[in-house]
Amino acid sequence: MQIRVSSAFISKALSSSSNLKDLCRIHAVVISLGLDGSDFFSGKLIDKYSHFKEPASSLSVFRRVSPAKNVYLWNSIIRALSQNGLFPKALEFYGKLRETNVSPDKFTFPPVVKACAGLLDAEIGDCVYKQILESGLESDLYVGNALVDMYSRMGSLDRARQVFDEMPVRDLVSWNSLISGFCSHGYYEEALGIYHELRNSWIVPDSFTFSSVLPAFGNLVLVKEGQGLHGFALKLGVNSAVVVNNGLLAMYLKFSRPTDARRVFDEMVVRDSISYNTIICGFLNSEMYEESLRMFLENLDQFKPDILTVSSILRACGHLRDLRLAKYVHEYMLRSGFVLETTGSNILIDAYAKCGDMIAARDVFKSIECKDTVSWNSIISGYIQSGDLLEAMKLFKMMMMIMEEQADHITYVMLVSVSTRLADLKFGRGLHSNATKSGIYSDLSVSNALIDMYAKCGEVGDSLQIFNCMDTRDTVTWNTVISSCVCFGDFATGLQLTSQMRTSGAVLDMATFLVILPMCASLAAKRPGKEIHCCLLRFGYESELPIGNALIEMYSKCGSLESSFSVFRHMSRRDVVTWTGMIYAYGMYGEGEKALEAFADMEKSGIVPDHVVFIAIIYACSHSGLVEEGLACFEKMKTHYKIDPVIEHYACVVDLLSRSQKITKAEEFIQAMPIKPDASIWASLLRACRTSGDMETAERVSKRIIELNPDDPGYSILASNAYAALRKWDKVSLIRKSLKEKPMRKNPGYSWIEISKKVHVFRAGDDSAPQSEDIYKSLEILYDLMAKEGYIPDPREVSQNLEEEEEKRRLICGHSERLAIAFGLLNTEPGTPLQVMKNLRVCGDCHEVTKLISKIVGREILVRDANRFHLFKDGTCSCKDRW
Repeated sequence: MQIRVSSAFISKALSSSSNLKDLCRIHAVVISLGLDGSDFFSGKLIDKYSHFKEPASSLSVFRRVSPAKNVYLWNSIIRALSQNGLFPKALEFYGKLRETNVSPDKFTFPPVVKACAGLLDAEIGDCVYKQILESGLESDLYVGNALVDMYSRMGSLDRARQVFDEMPVRDLVSWNSLISGFCSHGYYEEALGIYHELRNSWIVPDSFTFSSVLPAFGNLVLVKEGQGLHGFALKLGVNSAVVVNNGLLAMYLKFSRPTDARRVFDEMVVRDSISYNTIICGFLNSEMYEESLRMFLENLDQFKPDILTVSSILRACGHLRDLRLAKYVHEYMLRSGFVLETTGSNILIDAYAKCGDMIAARDVFKSIECKDTVSWNSIISGYIQSGDLLEAMKLFKMMMMIMEEQADHITYVMLVSVSTRLADLKFGRGLHSNATKSGIYSDLSVSNALIDMYAKCGEVGDSLQIFNCMDTRDTVTWNTVISSCVCFGDFATGLQLTSQMRTSGAVLDMATFLVILPMCASLAAKRPGKEIHCCLLRFGYESELPIGNALIEMYSKCGSLESSFSVFRHMSRRDVVTWTGMIYAYGMYGEGEKALEAFADMEKSGIVPDHVVFIAIIYACSHSGLVEEGLACFEKMKTHYKIDPVIEHYACVVDLLSRSQKITKAEEFIQAMPIKPDASIWASLLRACRTSGDMETAERVSKRIIELNPDDPGYSILASNAYAALRKWDKVSLIRKSLKEKPMRKNPGYSWIEISKKVHVFRAGDDSAPQSEDIYKSLEILYDLMAKEGYIPDPREVSQNLEEEEEKRRLICGHSERLAIAFGLLNTEPGTPLQVMKNLRVCGDCHEVTKLISKIVGREILVRDANRFHLFKDGTCSCKDRW
């Protein structure tokens, strides 16, 4: 009777023991009473020691009764080991159980299955599942729940769903395990489907249901449904659970609704470290850096930050360039005993670097015992950000000596950008070689960076070679290589690549359009430009301000002023670039009055003009003979807008005066300039002198141009042509001899015309052009007709000392725009307008010839030269001979 009373008392004491000390005392009593051999008390002790995280003591108790003949004891020790994360040991004891004559029961398998899940060992898990089936215990609710949980954790979601569907009885745990499994592996839509099945089964969700399914609503950005779920949680009263509130915090932050997240946070009665980290990291990820820092500082006494918290705050400090707070957080980490492992140190390096304190960043870098690739990348990136590119290169070389195999694609992308910025082709080629040897060359971002580097170092051929060898390309690849061609002036290849990009299935983004449209403008490729316009309408970029600005420029340079204005008119937003583009477009077409109206409208709209606007408006006045208006704009710029003129403004004013044949006034203006005039300013005056026949001034100006810029072939040839017009062949000979002795080239003149979707290019005196013989025959016929109109070739356009008039005529008649016009006349229907582009300024004789051709053939001929558009019609030009 005494022992029976003692047993009941001890059993009760074991159940109610609340700490390890009490448990040890009761254990001692059990031993003293000789009850330690009892299966019942041994099982109780094993469970209780497990509860207090003392699996070693649980094992000690089990060994005292070993070999156990009771499945209850085996279940107790397997459960104790599994609950304490000793999964291999738990499975070891399960194996020993299988070797005995004791048969597992329905209480054996849940901890065994949990151990398989903890090890993520699918092979052992399948083996245990097979043994469960052999035991006929698969229909047990708890065994089934354990299996659903195991397969869910392992990501074998089909198996999890199969077990779930075959369960004869399910409870809320079954549903929660399945929802959690699908959600944790990113199958959010499927998780929501299971949740809706749960709701239809009339089972009431609990806090774990909500915490499991909330990530699905957040990641699918189902705002209304998520708000509805929040309301349902309030109705059921589960919103008080911290795990549910944490899920709501994360959901609202995924919705980009920080105000709602803050409201949930403020209403939480109980918060844990996950709550604080969720709100702080959420604000950081939403780029609300100041709010993230404020939450940290305001709640520092409410929770103990962990490494995730301080890492997030350091990143926020870096984004805000808040060096003071970064140092405070660093000191807090040291005071709080944070072990600064490599990852934490890397974040510190990045924060200090972004805050501009490279000394502190370098100190942290030096203190890292085991530096990894991120450590090196962080410090190298810091020096690049600070502008110390040479130190970045030095560190990279040191890194390669110490840990060559660990340099990754980020390292190479950063260093390739350094070689690009320094235009250091030798270093860039070295990086290319190293990347090829290490296999990193195949990384898409590295290849893209190399394409850009070679292009910006003037080696576009190498860029194209890398591009052609790439197996995989993304939008950045295409944008980079097309941009490279544009920068190098190889528009034909750029246009060809654009066509390939569109057929390759690559996604065109806004950067693509902003590369392609200026290229179409430079080529005057109206048809491809229109196709690109249709594309960007399809992609929904038409409302973007930079796109609208690029379209205005493209259409204006492609000979369609009406389309430029149409784009301008439909833009919902305009900035100073928009107005400048429209004013410049009017100027190109000689619509000076409209340019002045646009300038006035811009001022009325509240847009403050900058110095570029004034270049555009004075240019427009210059090409329309609006001398007084142009001078008034120049004065307004200085007096009203307080913009100090630069050399470009003075050049525009000289051009304005020169084109209107105010030669003396232009020369006086140049001499009165407060800054020294360059060769371009004198060149404007020289062109006007040749047009007006003021050869005395022309000779004086030519001398100045040669003195100012003897090495520029363009200006030298301009002066040479002026001396040729003066018949001073000795000077011409001297300049030409000087040009031959210098390693420089003047861009050759060429013209092009688009016929039947194909661009045809012509150069001066080109005999190899298609239909060359027919072109020259048709020109001869036109010259005969022009002679009847009184046309005589202008000898001033002949820059060589030729005695024969026939030879002079041959040289002038072979100019590229004439060949292009003749080709157009031969290959288009009578009466069809022609559009010809030229890369240089149209000469005076060609201008006169084109006027006569337009009259003789009864066609409109639109010619764009380096300065502007000329619309030739019925023997007149829209420029009114001011070009």
